[in-house]
Amino acid sequence: MYQAQITGTGHYVPDHVVTNYDLSKVMDTSHDWIVERTGIHERRWFEAGKDTVSNMGTKAALNALENAGLEAGEVDFIIFATLSPDYYFPGSGVLVQDQLGIDNVGALDVRNQCSGFLYGLSVADQFIRTGMYRTILVIGSEIQSNIMNKSSEGRSMAVIFGDGAGAVVVQRIEEEGRGILSTHLHSEGKHADKLIVKEPSTRHKGQILERLIKGRNNDIYPYMDGKYVFKHAIKRFVEVICEALDANGFEPSDIDMLIPHQANLRIAQFVQKKLNLPDNSIWNNIQRYGNTTAGSIPIALSEAHHAGKINQGDLVCLAAFGSGFTWASALIRW
Repeated sequence: MYQAQITGTGHYVPDHVVTNYDLSKVMDTSHDWIVERTGIHERRWFEAGKDTVSNMGTKAALNALENAGLEAGEVDFIIFATLSPDYYFPGSGVLVQDQLGIDNVGALDVRNQCSGFLYGLSVADQFIRTGMYRTILVIGSEIQSNIMNKSSEGRSMAVIFGDGAGAVVVQRIEEEGRGILSTHLHSEGKHADKLIVKEPSTRHKGQILERLIKGRNNDIYPYMDGKYVFKHAIKRFVEVICEALDANGFEPSDIDMLIPHQANLRIAQFVQKKLNLPDNSIWNNIQRYGNTTAGSIPIALSEAHHAGKINQGDLVCLAAFGSGFTWASALIRW
């Protein structure tokens, strides 16, 4: 059986920087309030007419391909993770296929929100291990700034999320003990209503948009029970990281770089303390980008890799927790 290795990383974020001070002009909030609760100082918002979920993913993918020394035509398959696709259907993966000019390769969309990139990476790992594909693009991309309630009423969510995309190239290698060592996926759907966008929905008999056009409906905005999510996140993060380490015979002290999903800086700091990791063994960029959901881990991974913080032979752990609830991890020998 083959091994799968990440051979290239890339990311793209919109040019438009929105600071906490900018948000304080349109809602009852402050820089200090946001930093204290989330660690975020600024985030990126897309520019209409310039940025789309798919073309941001394409730009990140092109960066990853360049980093891997490959041409787009060498890609066998595309996996695209997002909660904010360009259209209700089709998915954004086929749009990336077209934008890259790759003829007829398969494209799969993954809808696992904050865990979406790791779910996609797990699928890529299995496709390569079984010999089905040789080179796969795994992309996470989000535009969330336009689905938020940017008023004082919606500030608890609006200040957290940002826009951006990240991508990796996953390729077949035949070197045992290197590459993606294992992936671990979990879900607990009984908590689905704790982090959710309820509308538009196909659950109703009437036309999907008819109910929304008739009047204000707060169910179109993301909802999160913040304390409830935080409590579960800190538990599942540690569990799924230790699961990956145990499966491969490692201890937390063996981790050279932990890339957690950038949900909240306090969550990452709790996990770091629980695992007793030094500052140089964890990468956080939520301060600059906010929570970019499926784009979060690949953006952070690309930044850390391009900054020279991840090198050949390093043990890298990726971990995520999000809506669903879903959570996941991957352990990689770089």
